[in-house]
Amino acid sequence: MKLILSAAAAGLVLTSTAYAQTTATAWTELNLRSGPGATYDIIAVIPTAQSVTVDGCLEASNWCRVSYGEMNGWAAGDYLTATVEAPIVVNRERLAVKTITYEKAPDAAIGAGATGAVAGAMIAGPVGAIIGAAVGMTLGDAVTPEERVTTYVRANPVEPIYLDGEVVVGAGIPETVTLSEVPESEYFYAYINGVPVLVEREQRRVVYVVR
Repeated sequence: MKLILSAAAAGLVLTSTAYAQTTATAWTELNLRSGPGATYDIIAVIPTAQSVTVDGCLEASNWCRVSYGEMNGWAAGDYLTATVEAPIVVNRERLAVKTITYEKAPDAAIGAGATGAVAGAMIAGPVGAIIGAAVGMTLGDAVTPEERVTTYVRANPVEPIYLDGEVVVGAGIPETVTLSEVPESEYFYAYINGVPVLVEREQRRVVYVVR
């Protein structure tokens, strides 16, 4: 049974003072950031279905400190899944993930233009859709755009917007975010949380993350 790592998982009470290391899997391509939030720099990208070791998660948010290969950083717990032995009630609090804290170091890297308040929140479409369903399945919203489309998006940056939540395929963009059109194509785009993304206009869903 696969469960989602989140702030709820971080708050569980164990009968032992020892915590076992938790291995989790990214169920979509997931950013590894230098700190617990969308304003921190992306230091690596965890590919879909790749495993990470979870050191712990923050109590008040869904960010977890993880190790991926030789890289250490932070990933959004909503997009990590862990497998536990059956029988077990479908309850995220049963995961043995310890609560950790985070204090920003003086030289902690925060993305350029990330100053000020976060301007809203990602619409939690993909997370809500997979709770209680099959986790790890392809979202189905992903596309493979022509190279001219991604070239245009990189060559024509727009004002960056920072939203609470992580940028993944299927995430919803609130109406307050202005989308820019890619000429002679079906796509619109925006720069969200430090990365350019292609967005389906009607549903306002991320369909491609431009790396």
